[in-house]
Amino acid sequence: MKKIYHLSNCKTCQKVIAELNNGEGFVLQDIKSEKITPEQLEEMRAMAGAYEALFSRKAMKYRSMGLHERELTEEDYRQLILEEYTFLKRPVVIVEDELFAGSTKATLAATKAKAGIA
Repeated sequence: MKKIYHLSNCKTCQKVIAELNNGEGFVLQDIKSEKITPEQLEEMRAMAGAYEALFSRKAMKYRSMGLHERELTEEDYRQLILEEYTFLKRPVVIVEDELFAGSTKATLAATKAKAGIA
């Protein structure tokens, strides 16, 4: 399976998708219009090892909700991601049995290598 969880209006997500042959061969899911299901999030957590690895502290609501002042548990991360799509680190790319979250150069290089994109 090759899938990309993204936001269609996110410039970073658009850039990553462009780098991945414009998403050709991937199933694209815009997480704003098609919410992440608990089953999808559990599948992502199984590959990532923890909900925290999928959580974005860069989301604007992270500070405005005072979350930076709290000690969050794995269950908190899970609930927040399911309730508010902006808390998912983006994009999340799944290639076969590996998950790549975020847009750093190293993550993108690893994603391209796994997907067989030069």
